[in-house]
Amino acid sequence: MRRFPAVSLVVALFVMIFVSACGPKTPEDKVFEDFKTAKFDSSTVVDNEWMPLKPGTQLVFEGETIENGVSVPHRIVITVTDLTKVISGIHSVVTWDQDFSDGQLVEAELAFFAQDNDGNIWRMGEYPEEYVDGKFIDNPTWIHGLDNALAGIAMQADPQPNTPDYAEGWGPEVDWTDRGLVDQIAPEICVATGCYKNILIVKETSATEVGAFQLKYYAPGVGNIKVDWTGTDKTQETLELIEYNQLSPDQLAEVRMKALELEKSAYEKSKDVYVNTEPME
Repeated sequence: MRRFPAVSLVVALFVMIFVSACGPKTPEDKVFEDFKTAKFDSSTVVDNEWMPLKPGTQLVFEGETIENGVSVPHRIVITVTDLTKVISGIHSVVTWDQDFSDGQLVEAELAFFAQDNDGNIWRMGEYPEEYVDGKFIDNPTWIHGLDNALAGIAMQADPQPNTPDYAEGWGPEVDWTDRGLVDQIAPEICVATGCYKNILIVKETSATEVGAFQLKYYAPGVGNIKVDWTGTDKTQETLELIEYNQLSPDQLAEVRMKALELEKSAYEKSKDVYVNTEPME
């Protein structure tokens, strides 16, 4: 049976080395964030201005990745469903995400988020399915409270430059070790959907990609509008928001059905992690 065990000495040592190498060297640095279940009174009301998650909202991104010197078209569709999932007693909002490379679906994912009383958005876990030529190949799942996994900050309540980096979650069994750092506030950024002011730029890295950074740009009231890269990132992914939609009730019902189909697959394929979670509702 899976449970919420203490982090092993080896894991803790690894994380401390990673934080020392990748994060800012300040006394405030934390290996993990302070997660308190008592601070989630209205956890599915995700109204943080930098990452609002209203059911029916759909963000469509297009761009490219550079793979071995070759440009490959890339498209990501993120839809906020009207489903919730209880994780460690906390009701979480569910997003259904699709990742297309050169026109082919290479990943479908259920991601879970909850907002605490202070306005921080927590990433509670993820169930991704990866595909090659339409065939399932892997599902590196992490869920808070199972297999040493811990929730992390998806978006701070009041992100500010020159503050310590933070854990975006911890899933040691699947190499989820992402950390975020507020890089700067840009005056204006323009993408296909328009020009936005006062843009928050978050710099992300992980233990498996030391020296490589993904840059995510967030517009107030909208959320993520652009993705870029810096450092030694081998993927060299660039994306921008091309559509910002609010789905009709019928469209949302169709998304709900697709998300539930993916969860059914999760219960069949993730026998050691996802099977120990409560169904979405």
